[in-house]
Amino acid sequence: MISLYIRSSVFVLAATSTLAIAGCNQAPEDFDTDQQIGPDPVLPEPSTELLPDTKIAEVVGWKENETPAVPKGLKITAYAKDLANPRTVHTLPNGDVLVVQSRPPEGEPKSRPKDIIRGWIMAMAHGGGPQKESNIVTLLRDANRDGVVDERHDLLKGLNSPFGLAWIDDTLYVAASDAILAYSYTLGQTAITAAPKVLTPLPGGPINHHWTKDLALSPDGRFLYASVGSNSNIVENGLEAEKGRAAIWQVDRRTGAARVFASGLRNPNGLAFNPESGALWAVINERDELGPNLVPDYATSVKDGGFYGWPWSYYGNHVDARVHPPRPDMVEKAIKPDYALSSHVAALGLAFSLNSALPAPYSNGAFIGEHGSWNRHAFNGYRVTFIPFENGRPSGKTQDVVTGFIQGDKARGRPVGVGIDGTGALLVADDAGNTVWRIAAADGTVSLQPLGTDQMQGGDAQTQGAVNEDGENAVETPPIPSNASEMTQPSPQPAQAEIAPATEPN
Repeated sequence: MISLYIRSSVFVLAATSTLAIAGCNQAPEDFDTDQQIGPDPVLPEPSTELLPDTKIAEVVGWKENETPAVPKGLKITAYAKDLANPRTVHTLPNGDVLVVQSRPPEGEPKSRPKDIIRGWIMAMAHGGGPQKESNIVTLLRDANRDGVVDERHDLLKGLNSPFGLAWIDDTLYVAASDAILAYSYTLGQTAITAAPKVLTPLPGGPINHHWTKDLALSPDGRFLYASVGSNSNIVENGLEAEKGRAAIWQVDRRTGAARVFASGLRNPNGLAFNPESGALWAVINERDELGPNLVPDYATSVKDGGFYGWPWSYYGNHVDARVHPPRPDMVEKAIKPDYALSSHVAALGLAFSLNSALPAPYSNGAFIGEHGSWNRHAFNGYRVTFIPFENGRPSGKTQDVVTGFIQGDKARGRPVGVGIDGTGALLVADDAGNTVWRIAAADGTVSLQPLGTDQMQGGDAQTQGAVNEDGENAVETPPIPSNASEMTQPSPQPAQAEIAPATEPN
């Protein structure tokens, strides 16, 4: 009887362009998602249903001359169009921008009837029709720093679902869905022909439920940090399938030696070091199927050896009763995240704005790319927000910065990765609209010289500034934190090892 119900539900879903399957335990329509933004989110009682609340926006794309909306003081333009699912952007020290275009690995086994529906939902949420070649790293060059791309080159093709990038010492690191690859690459090159070296394998298939692997380079350049999402929503594939997952790895980039740096993070992405505190931050997609208003996704600093609750609890000690056997010892260790973003926004990108050329309201904080919900009765996310920071910590409510991705029940685009380009403007990768958007100061302010993504997190950031069209200093930049190298020191007992040890490189 259950299989017939599932099958008929799929046909009902397929018959409509915008779909809503409401569970019987639906939360009130007037639930204010703003209650779940900040350090102390409102957490309603959980509810579970055979089919959770589902509402999917039909992807229609952007018409000619259409753009997202930005507040006064900013201007938005299309930086690159006609891409194939752009996911992340990464700026090199010479100002060249690398765009990662990628699609999920194929062949994930379906362990539950719900997985069939989820797979279909995910496909629809990214649009249908013919698909261009993806799994490419493309170089965009703005030679005269006027905010317009002058050259476009595909550096790498045929990759295995790439996502995160880092560059240092003439080496480009690419996080594919199953390994970190190291390519010889000198700034200015427009092609890579040499085969890569495998720095370290990462947990991959055959399941690879959360496949995106992001990267961040430590401020001292010694380590790479890689995000590895869980292999399930809530361990329905067993704990054995979660070895080394729901975690952030620390990888010695010279030797490939790897360890779990922090764990209990269901699906971490958007790895970045805060330029003031030196702390590693990430955005995390929390668990599903506890109702439309649970569990809030969040942004948090990540502590060495820290455990953040998944799968046994959320937001500190809130126990998830679905997980057996219970582990009160792990719940007791769970760290409460720093800043909630509200439920099911699907935050996938984070970039700090300090040392950019953006105007005062956005000069110190974090931009967050919210891909948008599919599993609640009203849409949430589908925007880029900004969290103001002071002294390396959040200092207020989020502000919507880039909106207009969703219009009624249709999605024109869905933001993923965010970053700062070589002129100090914000870039947003829109994987459903197949565009990279550039958001700059309306008065034409640009940075004095290019500053790479890896430099934004430390390095030479203190030497940078910004000038407006009159040549005046526009943005002040603070010194690099004195403790930036301290956080790269290993701890003896990462918490994930108490669940299942990480896969070590050979």
